[in-house]
Formats: sequence, structure tokens, C-alpha cells
Amino acid sequence: MLRNETANEPSLELLGDFGLVCSGHRVHMPIGVQRLLAFLALQSGGIHRGAVAQQMWPDYPCPRAAANLRSALCQGRRASYVPLVDCIGQRLRLSPLVRVDLHTVGVDARKIVDGLDPPSDTEALIDDLTRELLPGWTEEWLELDRERWNQLRVYALEGVAQRMLAAGRYLPALQAAIAAIAIDPIRETAHRIVIEVHLAEGNVASAVRCYQHYCDFLLQELRVNPSPQMTSLLQGLLST
Repeated sequence: MLRNETANEPSLELLGDFGLVCSGHRVHMPIGVQRLLAFLALQSGGIHRGAVAQQMWPDYPCPRAAANLRSALCQGRRASYVPLVDCIGQRLRLSPLVRVDLHTVGVDARKIVDGLDPPSDTEALIDDLTRELLPGWTEEWLELDRERWNQLRVYALEGVAQRMLAAGRYLPALQAAIAAIAIDPIRETAHRIVIEVHLAEGNVASAVRCYQHYCDFLLQELRVNPSPQMTSLLQGLLST
């Protein structure tokens, strides 16, 4: 969900269920228009309308795909009094007046990855980073952007968790690390942070249990052991 949004500024929600909000009201959009707006939101600088038709309707002949695109554009104009798509010659782009939650949250996520301070509302950011990009949509043109989003949010969640741990804010650190694990359960970094949080709180048994669960998971899935960096966190405890 977009934060600090202007009341009259249209906002497009791609994280979680699709949504379009104009003047504070949710606008119903036909599925073809939803797909078009989502597709254009993922393009930087616009894209030729022929490429839009081919990528969105790859199984249709070019004339039929072009007709589908014209229909979606027409439906979009009827469904909203706010112009949502700019047509510049043969190029289409999402109107710059439309705010997109993926872009807004992505800016905050990249700041964290770049070592800058996270937003003050850490809980809201963690919640935003747990949201998938249009879950349930199976369009091929979504796959690469979905993978990019997953990688960015894992790194950002780990960055938030590390910062919260260093600041002694153990609950948000744990929440961020667990959210990162849910996205990529094999990746070790977030598991290490969870163990470090438990140790910092004096919860030795919880730390050992998390370590053992991760060891069992790795052996079952990949037949490998955790890194020496992770093992060293509990080396003295495991040898007793």
C-alpha cells in the first residue's frame, strides 16, 4: 500500500492484489486494462505499441493482438476520468501522474541496500517488502520483474534486520529476517541474523533450535552444511 499519497493522485497497486485508486476511491478495471496498466508500469520510458501487443498477447496473430490492445486502451479511458496512459506517437507509457507502489517501495529498498538510513516507519516498510508482485498472475512478461523484485526485497529485508539488530530493536529485526527467509529459505544470511537476534536476547535454546532446523533443511534439500561463518556463531554452545 502506498504511503503519504496525495488525495487526488491516482495510485496503482501491484504489490499484492491489483488495485487502482483515484481520489481516494478504488476503481474497478476490466482484466485487460489491469494487465495493460501493470505491463506499462514495469516499462521505463515507454514502449512501442506494437511491442506491447506482441508481448501481452503472444499467442495471437498481430492484427488480433493489436485489436486487443486498442480495446484495452478504450476500456481504460472509459473506466477512469483520469488519463492513465500517455500515447506519444506510436509509443505508450503509464502516465507520470500515476504513482506505483512497486516504484515507491523500491526506492526505499534501494536506499537500504546502498547503506542509507531506512524510512522512519520500519514496520510499514517491512510489511511492504513482504508483498509479492501480482501473486497469482501467470503472464510470462512478469517473470523477470518478479525475480528482480524478489532479489531486491530479500537484500532490503536483510539490511533492515541487520540495522535493527545493531540498534537493539530485536522484534523488527526478527520480523524482517523471517520475512526474508520466507522469500528465499535456502539463503543463509537471514538465518544467521535470526540466530544473532536470539543470542543477543539471551535465548540460547531458540538460537540452537533455529540452527539445527536450518542444518536439517540444507541436508534434505542440497546435501550441504551451513557455512563456517554461521557455525561459528554457536561453536562454543554446540561443543558443550
